[in-house]
Amino acid sequence: MRIVIADDAVLIREGLSALLRQAAMTVLASVNDARELLDAVAAHRPDAVIVDIRMPPTYTTEGLVAAERIRRDYPGIAVLVLSMHIETEYALAIVNSGGGGVGYLLKERILDVEQVVAALREVANGGAVIDPALVEELMALRRRGGRIDRLTVREQEVLALMAQGLTNRAIADRLHLSSKTIESYVTSILERLQIDATEGVHRRVRAVLMYLRSNSSVDRSG
Repeated sequence: MRIVIADDAVLIREGLSALLRQAAMTVLASVNDARELLDAVAAHRPDAVIVDIRMPPTYTTEGLVAAERIRRDYPGIAVLVLSMHIETEYALAIVNSGGGGVGYLLKERILDVEQVVAALREVANGGAVIDPALVEELMALRRRGGRIDRLTVREQEVLALMAQGLTNRAIADRLHLSSKTIESYVTSILERLQIDATEGVHRRVRAVLMYLRSNSSVDRSG
């Protein structure tokens, strides 16, 4: 996989670049700010970019704005956004911006190169990856109304694990259930949420986005 990294912290850029190269990925460019990121994307057309939300000059949303532009102008390029802290509003803006090919992770995750590589592969395949800490925070909010309330407690638990990017096998291991049982839960979830089979491989992504939007609505109303 061909990657471009954008982060104003040189230690993070260089450290992440070294880790990804050790994982047999190609780092095409490692840049300091959003403008350099957009230039690198235009020049190299990578498979994926890793971008910090806050970068020079204002350290507010430069990375987020650049990520949104990349997703608009280069829909085939996956985007993995990093943040130092859980920023619910920004994270939800990212995952709600389209069907898939996008992820949000806390910077502390980059110490686990396997997790970063898995996230990159997931978003490159059109999936959505959400940091487990964000999912846990959203789960703490009381959901009221909407299709999510149609799910049983167990189905909501399975959907929350789907939102963390876990496969059916991984969910089965986490819940100490069989893969076949998890497949049945996933099928039930998609049916209860009325996500048509014609949407193909993106049905899981749409279920996860629906889950996150439900929690986001509760967050704003609270």
